[in-house]
Amino acid sequence: MFQPFQYFNCIVILTAVFVLSACSNTTMLHEDDVNVPSDYTYTIGAGDMLDVFVWGNDELSSKVKVRPDGKITSPLVNDLNATGKTPFELARDIEKILAKYIRDPVVSVVVTDFVGPSDKQIRVIGQIRDDNQQSQQNGNVNVRENEAVSVPYKANMRMLDLLVEIGGISPYAAGNRTRIIRTVNGKQRKVSVRLADLIEDADMSANIQLLPGDIVFIPESYF
Repeated sequence: MFQPFQYFNCIVILTAVFVLSACSNTTMLHEDDVNVPSDYTYTIGAGDMLDVFVWGNDELSSKVKVRPDGKITSPLVNDLNATGKTPFELARDIEKILAKYIRDPVVSVVVTDFVGPSDKQIRVIGQIRDDNQQSQQNGNVNVRENEAVSVPYKANMRMLDLLVEIGGISPYAAGNRTRIIRTVNGKQRKVSVRLADLIEDADMSANIQLLPGDIVFIPESYF
């Protein structure tokens, strides 16, 4: 006969197995585990705004936006691919085209509004604070529930930098259950982030290094 005590033991064992299984896919991140790009250089992505300046030829200078297909068009330059290039590389490509029309062109390209290639962005999904958007009112705080935003990666970017970019998290967020999905050596890892400790207790050990391509999940609190 199946005794209540045996039933209780089974429940405890099954619960432990479930918890261990869930934890097995989540790892604590150590600084030594993060290979931060030492020579990181920004590359242009679709949606970026560019200032193209041709020295001594103001009529050829322009402000252009990189189209969804990754190309730009400016005076004498038609459908030139820009994505994946650094501003320096794009300037050299424009010079080659303009050399057909003017002597020794000198071009500089400056990115004025950053989006970046998708594989260099950091995506944030979940409970994001927003004081500007009229999505859901909570006193004086608007909340974008289960919202997804993309932030261009910047050199040596950390979690606090990301919080500044997105405006913080909502009052409903379970900050210490935040997870990062990160690709390491071609495999995905789940990284635990103590976001509440960082915000509420100024625990700088939780201010972890971010990498291009990270996906940050900020779940909703159960209560």
